[in-house]
Amino acid sequence: MAAPGGEPALEARGLVRRFGATTALDGLGLAVRPGELYGLVGPDGAGKTTAIRALAGLIDLDGGEARVLGLDPIREGRAVRERLGLMPQQFSLYRDLSVMENLRFFGRVYCLPRAAFRERSERLLQLTRLAPFADRRADALSGGMYKKLALACALLHRPEVLILDEPTNGVDPVSRRELWALLHEFVHGGMAVLISTPYMDEAERCDRVGLAHRGRLLDEGAPLELLARSGAATFEELFVARIREAG
Repeated sequence: MAAPGGEPALEARGLVRRFGATTALDGLGLAVRPGELYGLVGPDGAGKTTAIRALAGLIDLDGGEARVLGLDPIREGRAVRERLGLMPQQFSLYRDLSVMENLRFFGRVYCLPRAAFRERSERLLQLTRLAPFADRRADALSGGMYKKLALACALLHRPEVLILDEPTNGVDPVSRRELWALLHEFVHGGMAVLISTPYMDEAERCDRVGLAHRGRLLDEGAPLELLARSGAATFEELFVARIREAG
């Protein structure tokens, strides 16, 4: 895996976001560098999706700053979208279109030249093992295959930063393993990847993790270092201990 370094490719500084009386983000901060896979780990309601939406420039903030490659994702949204790949929980694929037709649609959205689209789509179909199913409609794909198609569409324009919101939720174990293998390959090539997940066992697959709870990070660091520092045997044990400490 490429050694992460340099300035952060993705950065959240004291993010605050309220929805009425509910504080979804309460000063959350993190940084992801090129060649690093960062896992934002926590249960439902921890603020993971809100943080991702803020970093992608999809919502305004009540406080703090978000930066993608040094750019403001709201004020400089177009420049950010050209360099950012986003895979939300509900990725908008066209279910009545085939795998290749969906890729072709997103290629047009990204204004890819024909030759570039052909080369990239063929490469992504091979990486995701979807090449034999290029003519299959999206609504006929398994859950894991659907997620891999969504990932391929998010990667067509070769983003420098990739954000994924719970991409393995509802995916079978084999597809989960294949998705993680793909992410590690992209990171090895220098991409900065932020992934959110409610699954504590997936924390160990990341270079660094942030344990999120009620819009804040309770702890952060390399997985093995976090466990060693805390004396916990598992991330579940560590997370429960940090929640108790936070009150």
